[in-house]
Amino acid sequence: MVRPHLPLNALRAFEASARHLSFTRAAIELCVTQAAISHQVKGLEARLGVQLFRRLPRGLALTDEGLALVPTLADSFDRIAELVEGIATGQATQLLSVAAVGTFATGWLMPRLPAFHAANPRIDLRLFTNNNRVDLAGEGLDLAIRFGDGAWHGTESVGLMQAPLTPLCTPALARELHAPRDLLAMPLLRSYRADEWSRWFAVAGITASPLKGPVFDSSLAMAEAALQGLGVALAPPAMLTRVLDDGALVRPFAQEVATGRYWLTWLKSRTPSAAMVAFTDWIGDACTD
Repeated sequence: MVRPHLPLNALRAFEASARHLSFTRAAIELCVTQAAISHQVKGLEARLGVQLFRRLPRGLALTDEGLALVPTLADSFDRIAELVEGIATGQATQLLSVAAVGTFATGWLMPRLPAFHAANPRIDLRLFTNNNRVDLAGEGLDLAIRFGDGAWHGTESVGLMQAPLTPLCTPALARELHAPRDLLAMPLLRSYRADEWSRWFAVAGITASPLKGPVFDSSLAMAEAALQGLGVALAPPAMLTRVLDDGALVRPFAQEVATGRYWLTWLKSRTPSAAMVAFTDWIGDACTD
């Protein structure tokens, strides 16, 4: 692939100016004149055909385009600096930025990270959590672990595992539940995927009327609400083994419903790095153990 010429000096001037929101302070950091910084940024804006800053009486403000450029650019410069330092000291590492749905990160990935680090000591893994909404390019991420059907625009996806959902609650609430229909009298904790409870009730052979209950954008928050006795959560037990093993939450019924699976994703436009390949191979093997 032929790569376009990158105006590195201009990009460096922009990145420093964005951090300081000041051409003057960026000039001091880069040991050049304020006029040189301003000239580099104006040249970059002309090349891109957009404004990156709004010039204010007291400093600068980033435009939407500038805000979109900053994370990837800052991460790229950090990677270059760390790699150069590593080569110079004979301790080169590869940076790998991975985002994961919070439930998967805490319930499955974190307990296994020591094994990954032991197998890949030269990879510096940076883990970010999210609620399934992620912008790979805008956030400067190499990989993202998401829950769904694997179809996200502009990405490649590799299936990792299913995580069927089942009701989870405290032992005290479970003692009031003798059959699945008893759940209809309980506060039902819900995710933003509105059809999950109705699909579970269908598996249990029950036609449920419109359901009410608090809605959470994170399974972790929903599980915490269940731990507090606020209701019954519909959550993946495979991601909550710790609280199930210690008895803080229990499964009152055996029925499960599969609404999707976890996927490892990356941009189609991105050539996978050696670190990305290593993580992909490792997590694929770990998910089949």
